[in-house]
Amino acid sequence: MSCLKRNTELTFVFSSSLASFSLCCHLILAEYSCVPVSSRVSTKIQQLLNTLKRPKRPPLSEFFLDDSEEIVEVPRPDPNTPKPEGRQIIPVKGEPLGVVSNWPPALQAALARWGATQAKSPALTALDITGKPLYTLTYGKLWSRSLKLAYTLLNKLGTKTEPVLQAGDRVALVYPNSDPGMFWVAFYGCLLAEVIPVPIEVPLSRQDAGSQQIGFLLGSCGVSLALTSEVCLKGLPKTPNGEIVQFKGWPRMKWVVTDTKYLTKPSKDWQPHIPTANTDTAYIEYKASKEGTVMGVAVSKIAMLTHCQALTQACNYCEGETLVNVLDCKKDMGLWHGVLTSVMNRIHTITVPYAVMKACPMSWVQRVHIHKARVALVKCRDLHWAMMAHKDQKDINLSSIRMLIVADGANPWSVSSCDAFLNVFQSHGLRPEVICPCATSPEALTVAIRRPGARGAPLPARAILSMGGLSHGVIRVNTEDKNSALTVQDVGHIMPGALMCIVKPDGSPQLCKTDEIGEIVINSRAGGTMYYGLPGVTKNTFEVIPVNQAGAPIGEIPFARTGLLGFVGPGSLVFVVGKIEGLLMVSGRRHNADDLVATALAVEPVKTVYRGRIAVFSVTVFYDERIVIVAEQRPDASEEDSFQWMSRVLQAIDSIHQVGLYCLALVPANTLPKTPLGGIHICETKQSFLDGNLHPCNILMCPHTCVTNMPKPRQKQPVDVGPASMLVGNLVAGKRIAQATGRELGVVEDQDLTRKHQFLSEALQWRAQVDPDHVLYVLLNSKGVPVCTATCAQLHKRAEKITATLLERGGLNTGDNVVLLYPPGIDLIAAFYGCLYAGVIPVTVRPPHPQNLSATLPTVRMIIDVSKAACILTTQPLMRILRSREAAASVNVKTWPTIIDTDDLPRKRPPHLYKPPTAEMLAYLDFSVSTTGMLTGVKMSHAAISTLCRSIKLQCELYSSRQIAICLDPYCGLGFVLWCLSSVYSGHQSILIPPLELETSLPVWLSTLSQYKIRDTFCSYSVMELCTKGLGTQTEVLKARGLNLSCVRSCVVVAEERPRLALSQSFSKLFKDLGLSPRAVSTAFGSRVNLAIGLQGTSGPDPSTVYVDMKSLRHDRWEVFRSWIQYVLCFPSQILPGVRVIIVNPETRGPLGDSHLGEIWVNSPHSASGYYTIYGEESLQADHFNTKLSFGDPQTLWSRTGYLGFIKRTELLDASGDRHDALFVVGSLDETLELRGLRYHPIDIETSVSRAHRSIAESAVFTWTNLLVVVAELSGSEQEALDLVPLVTNVVLEEHHLIVGVVVIVDPGVIPINSRGEKQRMHLRDSFLADQLDPIYVAYNM
Repeated sequence: MSCLKRNTELTFVFSSSLASFSLCCHLILAEYSCVPVSSRVSTKIQQLLNTLKRPKRPPLSEFFLDDSEEIVEVPRPDPNTPKPEGRQIIPVKGEPLGVVSNWPPALQAALARWGATQAKSPALTALDITGKPLYTLTYGKLWSRSLKLAYTLLNKLGTKTEPVLQAGDRVALVYPNSDPGMFWVAFYGCLLAEVIPVPIEVPLSRQDAGSQQIGFLLGSCGVSLALTSEVCLKGLPKTPNGEIVQFKGWPRMKWVVTDTKYLTKPSKDWQPHIPTANTDTAYIEYKASKEGTVMGVAVSKIAMLTHCQALTQACNYCEGETLVNVLDCKKDMGLWHGVLTSVMNRIHTITVPYAVMKACPMSWVQRVHIHKARVALVKCRDLHWAMMAHKDQKDINLSSIRMLIVADGANPWSVSSCDAFLNVFQSHGLRPEVICPCATSPEALTVAIRRPGARGAPLPARAILSMGGLSHGVIRVNTEDKNSALTVQDVGHIMPGALMCIVKPDGSPQLCKTDEIGEIVINSRAGGTMYYGLPGVTKNTFEVIPVNQAGAPIGEIPFARTGLLGFVGPGSLVFVVGKIEGLLMVSGRRHNADDLVATALAVEPVKTVYRGRIAVFSVTVFYDERIVIVAEQRPDASEEDSFQWMSRVLQAIDSIHQVGLYCLALVPANTLPKTPLGGIHICETKQSFLDGNLHPCNILMCPHTCVTNMPKPRQKQPVDVGPASMLVGNLVAGKRIAQATGRELGVVEDQDLTRKHQFLSEALQWRAQVDPDHVLYVLLNSKGVPVCTATCAQLHKRAEKITATLLERGGLNTGDNVVLLYPPGIDLIAAFYGCLYAGVIPVTVRPPHPQNLSATLPTVRMIIDVSKAACILTTQPLMRILRSREAAASVNVKTWPTIIDTDDLPRKRPPHLYKPPTAEMLAYLDFSVSTTGMLTGVKMSHAAISTLCRSIKLQCELYSSRQIAICLDPYCGLGFVLWCLSSVYSGHQSILIPPLELETSLPVWLSTLSQYKIRDTFCSYSVMELCTKGLGTQTEVLKARGLNLSCVRSCVVVAEERPRLALSQSFSKLFKDLGLSPRAVSTAFGSRVNLAIGLQGTSGPDPSTVYVDMKSLRHDRWEVFRSWIQYVLCFPSQILPGVRVIIVNPETRGPLGDSHLGEIWVNSPHSASGYYTIYGEESLQADHFNTKLSFGDPQTLWSRTGYLGFIKRTELLDASGDRHDALFVVGSLDETLELRGLRYHPIDIETSVSRAHRSIAESAVFTWTNLLVVVAELSGSEQEALDLVPLVTNVVLEEHHLIVGVVVIVDPGVIPINSRGEKQRMHLRDSFLADQLDPIYVAYNM
């Protein structure tokens, strides 16, 4: 937590020793050096006490405060919002549960009775895949097989002394839907053995949708044994050894096959123990929560029996009836009616598995007709499929049905399915009054069911409700637009013996008013008792005590939450309008996922949507839920049809539900995660969406319309307070002025060198005389072999030859500009000194890339033209390129200035070497293209470069016996100074590694450091990135080769941008195993006006990191990160000797206090003299190079770097023993984006974007007509391209509070990078506007 400590805090611990006391006082005086303090001890003590009175670090809770209140724009409440007006609801009682004399004392007793007395009576008929009967299980067979299984489980697994199972143990039942007989036997066998069955779905693969959640269920229930059939076991995925694979998230399981041939007949003296139904758990039914967690609802033996009795009474079941069950017999209505209640009443159940329904949708209707079934148990989809396929069947008669139970009759679209089915099959004998929708819940079991009406009796009325009212949780009859109405059918009355209330779904369970939508809660003996193994969650669901409006409990009876939203209508009829798990709370209004699916299905999806497969869910983005719709697209759907459908869905949902969609995505058919019965697994789909694994083929994002809680744009206030008042205010507040100074340049150590030779040209001549054989430069190739070396004498002689050639062939005048066009090497250095000897001004230019002339040659041409070069010095291969046909396609090759190749120089010496009359004369021009695409050249004087070299010498302790390794481009900035100038001044040996060589052999730089035992090395970010990406996985191989980086004391990255901390840290971590010290890597900082402002030296403190609150940066402040909101990492630069830095408000030009972010201004003898421009824009030059503060110190001349940063006094001590003032660079002022009145740094947004998905290789942002454009390079397969669009939009909205206008997905390498590894965002913007990017996908967020 130390990095979170505020800058102003100092915490001291009293110590009896005088030393610690004096240190405390010393620190205080250092902190307040601007305040005059008398030397009396009492004053010092007083100051110490004042310091200790300061507030200490804030309490831990404050570090995690949610600042959403400051950020989010809260819309004002609409006065026209409908509110509930009715009276408080009165709990509704169900009819009394009747007592029938022959009802069994336990469900097992009923099976025992029928097995003995009605052995030949059919219990279950199963169908094959064609819909024909496969086998019929009689009650006698069901009883005997269940008995065998119970005996086997208790007596044949393990030994008598150590049985595997005991009464009360939980056992998983793993049976496919197509084999209900095996499941029935297993379920009743477990009941007879008094072990607790936990039916689950058959796992199909190790990575099944929801497999991990099923594992959680098995773990929470303590299941370690699974029962299954032989056929099912053979179909389970196996390891190469033939063992069943370990399913993801599952505990270790023992598998037991329950086919009859493996069961043991019980001995004659063995009888199962069948106690009267009690509160012990009978079975556990699984239930998935909204978040995807699967929990087990425990149903007690008495609840199971009571539920069967209540269903028998409500449905008026009679002994010997026939029931057709189309539902899953392992859970819910399929289990309660088709397995439990049917056995209690000796009903013959005909089970129609899901696979049969897919092959023959009319199969259940045929079974009703053939068996003259009295009851059918179906879902809306079964009604729909049968209706679509009915044309083939003429002689169907459904008059035998007295109850058609619709299990999902609580869904909003059930009304139309029921009506359409009745419309088709009324002519086949189906009566309207037999359709019985019902409402169920895993926790409360059956909540309500419509009883069949008398023949010809009027059907119950339906509720036509206003969607707008429902979204506010109130019941209003719809009188306006029929499109925004929801027609709801009742689900009958509540179950016999139950008591029902409606309570508010969120907050305390307060009773609702009569015209208010709430959650249905039930008190009944026939419900679930708990979530097995999860007491905490159980309490919130199964032990709810409703309260009245005053907050007082209405009684002591506990109710169970059903998860159903509804109300009580006339005649105590129950209406359900949705489920808690499908509830989407958007901007304070409720929307039901099923309603939105129904609306989307109503928009003629036939051409576009595959089998009506649509998923609706919400994701939380920027402090609110956002609605996402994902649909499977038909394989033959055209892109035009798809977009037309998507646009119409957007409009329909907007007009009907008055809510905006955040994202609408279409995915290929059959790719959404499925539930075991073929439905869409919503939780897995949502997780895939958030993980970027959906792979959409079409996507539409609409953040502009649905994100309505954006903070108001910042209004910049006019600055009424002058800079002087600000300065005084800072002083009064106890803040220092934000300025820092490098150490003094001091007295020159080497009088002989520096007094006599102010010029680098003279320094080289002097070295050539004094120490001619001293090797200054060693150039390495990709194999790490020296290909060229230069001693002082060799360099001097080669420079002289170039001077002679220039004077002879160039026709030059003193002061003419000469372009040096060389690959990185010693030729470039010799040419530079040759120009100085000749009295001309060298201009180093990066040569064009032979394979990419069209992109690189125009920049060369531009620098030559802008610098008005009189001559070009280059090599023969480059000269041929400049005059080639390929070059002629890009530039006019006939107008080049004189080109001189320096490969074969004549052995001539110049008549004399030029000596400038004054050190203020121009030495060379430094041209560079900034990241904003602007070409700027700065003038460097002889005095500036010798001072700069001296400053670097002091900072890095460079002298003749030292070796440094340089792996960066030598054409501008500090890179050029280190490559060409520093060795000649300080006399150390520079080992030169051209970065291009790393493309041939990646380890060459690191191998050189190890081989030569280099202590100090300089590189660029591109070199570091190449090593990190290319060698990160090869550290073991490099280590085996003997590569050791423990010798490296400092590895300095040379750049003109905010330090890339993530890359530096990755590099340090990856190569730590090779001995690289984590403190070795640091960053240099330079700018156009001053090539080297900060550079990590040998004697300074180690580089430190500060975490800065990103929100404060947008407001031009910096604040140490102290809560969980987003942050940016800053890396300090140690200021060079002779350099003064101050932080200035770029608008008022007044100095700023410690906590402010401002422009970095620099005062230094090695600053550039000014810009080199053709038109002589003196005003710009004066503004940047010779600027004065508007207040404070009006005499000093400062140079403006154009970079934002801040100064922070660290706890570290520098060489002099004072606390170290570190300079932190935040970013270029020219690059910042002004959006919504705030200042954004592109790198912050890009860092977030790159984190959004594993396949984003690189990203860049820029603005276009007030829209934020994000360009992301896709490193994965193209099917992932559209996954990036929502994730990029999400992350920018969450972390930066900006809506992305355009997301462009491109191939790797499209974002242009300059030689220093910096992104050229303006070039990218130009390519985007000129439609030259060739993107994979462009998403215009609506």
